[in-house]
Amino acid sequence: MGRPGSREPGILVSRYPGVPGSWRHVILGALVSWSPPRGWALTIVMNARSLHDIRARFAAKIVGLAGGLGFETEAVARAFAAVRREEFLTPAPWEIFAGGAGGHGMTSDPAKLYDDVLIVLDARRGINNGQPSLHAAWMAAVAPQPGETIVQIGAGTGYYTAILAELVGEAGRVEAYEIDGRLARSARTNLASLARVRLLARSGLGPLPPADVIYAAASVEAPPMAWLDALKPGGRLIVPWQPSRDVGRTLLVRREPSGFRATMLFGVAFIACVGADGARESGTRPGPRALGETRSLHLRREREPDATATAILDEVWFSAAEP
Repeated sequence: MGRPGSREPGILVSRYPGVPGSWRHVILGALVSWSPPRGWALTIVMNARSLHDIRARFAAKIVGLAGGLGFETEAVARAFAAVRREEFLTPAPWEIFAGGAGGHGMTSDPAKLYDDVLIVLDARRGINNGQPSLHAAWMAAVAPQPGETIVQIGAGTGYYTAILAELVGEAGRVEAYEIDGRLARSARTNLASLARVRLLARSGLGPLPPADVIYAAASVEAPPMAWLDALKPGGRLIVPWQPSRDVGRTLLVRREPSGFRATMLFGVAFIACVGADGARESGTRPGPRALGETRSLHLRREREPDATATAILDEVWFSAAEP
């Protein structure tokens, strides 16, 4: 029998976050569990080899967006195939949002998680586990390497944290920040077996450790100075940049010897990063054309905007010129 968190063939039992007074038991092919805050939960128990194959097909599918953007996807696909999504969520049953005609649905079947769907974590506040194809594209864009340090802003319950940890390997490190206390507790339990991950239950807006990659899953009006300062030479930042209600783009920033290169990828819409809403526009309001022309990012403490500016904010500005 395969044990929870293992890659052995046999029976897979989804890990259940430890809650005082909770228990679980396998009865006739189903995981029956009880916890005081949630009551009874029923999870389907599947053959581990079957679920392994499902994950492999899922991984091959969801890297399509990244491949279409010209990014290398092999390492990302391997990482997605290796990590069990059901082990890094809240306990079953799970609420799935497929979008469009797919709509909503509840399931306790782990196989249903392996599609390009959102898993609801907090319906009242609109918090979900994120769309796998989007995160696969982001990971391919920042291309974490073995041994690197990643700072993640917005760990949720830990699924993409675990995939980032897979990408940097045993010699790497992931510093994961989650400001929501309930999500942070789930993430800490879910990630407990990964020694290279440290979960910090606080805001990621303060000073950060030096990072090769900063991976932010919450939108900002402008990249915070603390994030830019933390990037090592060659470091990459990816973040949903939403300077106004009608503009939202994936922003990829790379620290080069000549400055910060800024690349706008595809449109996104994310919940706002708590506490990061003070970067007012000082002059230029970015539109679609300006976003397409943007090539670099500058710190206003070092250089004031010039005629190449495509967007000007309190502490940073974007330019159509090369860095």
